[in-house]
Amino acid sequence: MGKAGAARKLAAAAAYGGTGVSLVGGSLYGLLRAEAKLARKMIGRLDHDPPDPTGWYGRGRPGPALRVALLGDSSAAGYGVDSVLQTTGAVLASGVAKASDRRVFLRCVARTGAQTSDLAGQIAMIPVPPDVAVISIGANDVTHSVRPSHSVHHLGEAVRRLTAEGVPVVVGTCPDLGTITPIPPPLRQVARAWSRRLAAAQSIVVVEAGGRSVSLGSILGPEFAADPGRLFGPDRFHPSADGYRSMVDVLLPSVLAALGLAPDDELLPQAGRGETVLPVAKAAVEAARTPGTELDGTEVAGAERGLRGRWVELRHRRRHPRADVELPETADDPPS
Repeated sequence: MGKAGAARKLAAAAAYGGTGVSLVGGSLYGLLRAEAKLARKMIGRLDHDPPDPTGWYGRGRPGPALRVALLGDSSAAGYGVDSVLQTTGAVLASGVAKASDRRVFLRCVARTGAQTSDLAGQIAMIPVPPDVAVISIGANDVTHSVRPSHSVHHLGEAVRRLTAEGVPVVVGTCPDLGTITPIPPPLRQVARAWSRRLAAAQSIVVVEAGGRSVSLGSILGPEFAADPGRLFGPDRFHPSADGYRSMVDVLLPSVLAALGLAPDDELLPQAGRGETVLPVAKAAVEAARTPGTELDGTEVAGAERGLRGRWVELRHRRRHPRADVELPETADDPPS
């Protein structure tokens, strides 16, 4: 079975309640469970949670305010940093405020150690539907050997729940875990294959549920492998402050597009940037291997689906200049 077919099979298993273990084989699944326990022991855990970036950004900018919700695991929470200025949320909200020239209220409900099954509880913590929801999730599902179909099922449910309320959703898919040094070879290669396959299946269910996905392979992929001392934190598993900024560099253009703030020359796919329209499974495999790739549903000749499934736009959006990161002003949510 080709990679696209395997990812499509995993997404289908999630939709119909299957286990998806056959995707990697039962024996390989057992090996990964044992390796995951060893990796978690070697990584350890810091004795404090990251600072909470919830609050107002873009002081002095005009309204109406934009509401951004940040959900997910330690990559979204900013695990390992000491200052709120270094968190994923503060960097993201500051970037949205600068690019939109609007005030931004960020509510971060991401939690260290969260798995995809925790997204439902995080959504319940958001009192007012945001203008966009940003999710980064999946690595803990791999290191805790959650069955891939279960992980993908919970992600699809979360995206559908948000889009049903009219909330645009941007999902950063599972990063490539093949460069994590606490996971020794040869099972490091297993983690790489598992995480890439999970990322492809995540992309499929996100698009099918009405959201858009962004590949985060660069978070633990080529950029991190080339400069691990700067982009990995002290535990050699989580990103450093520079690493989280690199993560936001990848997510921000798609978040702005979800808010309707994409530049005019990015309204349609550009062949010169390698952008195109593909069936969702094929596009998902391409995205999993190419960091920063965005997938979003589209139509071809007025139809959302072709013989090979949902049509999607595969985009490589240009990164924005980095904004100065602001300290959040604490206050209540803006009125709905």
